[in-house]
Amino acid sequence: MNSKILVSAELKNINQQYPDRSLVLTNGCFDLLHIGHIYFLAEASKLGDLLLVALNSDKSVRRLKGSGRPVFELSERMEIIAALEMVDLVVSFEEPTCRRVITEVRPDIYVKGGDYTSETLPEAETARRVGAELKFIPLTVERSTSQIIQQIVSSHNREDEVIQ
Repeated sequence: MNSKILVSAELKNINQQYPDRSLVLTNGCFDLLHIGHIYFLAEASKLGDLLLVALNSDKSVRRLKGSGRPVFELSERMEIIAALEMVDLVVSFEEPTCRRVITEVRPDIYVKGGDYTSETLPEAETARRVGAELKFIPLTVERSTSQIIQQIVSSHNREDEVIQ
């Protein structure tokens, strides 16, 4: 197991382990990693000293995205994200939102993509309550995992039509 990958019980000790470092937290499904994810994580990592990425569990992804997701199971997604140089720590969570992780970690900065605002972000109030600064990174690359999956399915369907 990668040393960057934490179990949930280790979250409460993060600030004691890194007392003089600013902690940036983000979360998401990060299924089928693409250039938009890479750009987002690179920008998020510049906001502080440590970047912690919290990944939705497989069950949580299915609730959010539907029965065909995730494409990659949690253990693979965690290894892939942990392999990125700009990511310092990775953890998973079961809940529909990242509120528990925010409460336990108490990050200096909580960051999400520019498709959210402080009004639409479910975790915004929790982040404010623990003293985290909210930051939103503009989405400069119009890619989404759902779009990629749809493109693959459409391409596959077109190939089936050509064969018939």
